Amino acid sequence: MERTLILIKPDGVERKLVGEIISFYERKNLNIAALSMIKASREQAETHYEEHKGKHYYEELIKYITEDRVCAIVVEGFQAVEVVRKINGDKDLLKADLGSIRGRYAEDKTRNLVHASDSVEHAEREIGIWFPGLV
Repeated sequence: MERTLILIKPDGVERKLVGEIISFYERKNLNIAALSMIKASREQAETHYEEHKGKHYYEELIKYITEDRVCAIVVEGFQAVEVVRKINGDKDLLKADLGSIRGRYAEDKTRNLVHASDSVEHAEREIGIWFPGLV
């Protein structure tokens, strides 16, 4: 059984979409192993997005993820990383499947409601950032 990290970003929390977004994962039979509402610190955000450091959009990412609360979730299930990324949809709104979270609700390429780990290795690293007791 694989596990992965999901963040419902500040725009998803602000728009009161947390329950709706979580239901996407539950309907795909993914199990919620951990859930927390948290206001990310700059340090957490920098650690989370360390692979983007030095890129032109890095500061925008940090500002966005720390502007308000996020809902951090660990889900478990068969091929959880791949399934969650499919449910979330493409970051490019023109490419996102209309049945995906981003296809239905996202209004911007950067402010795109959700984050999901892109590999099992990154999932374990990211889970350690948001849920240190689960590693």
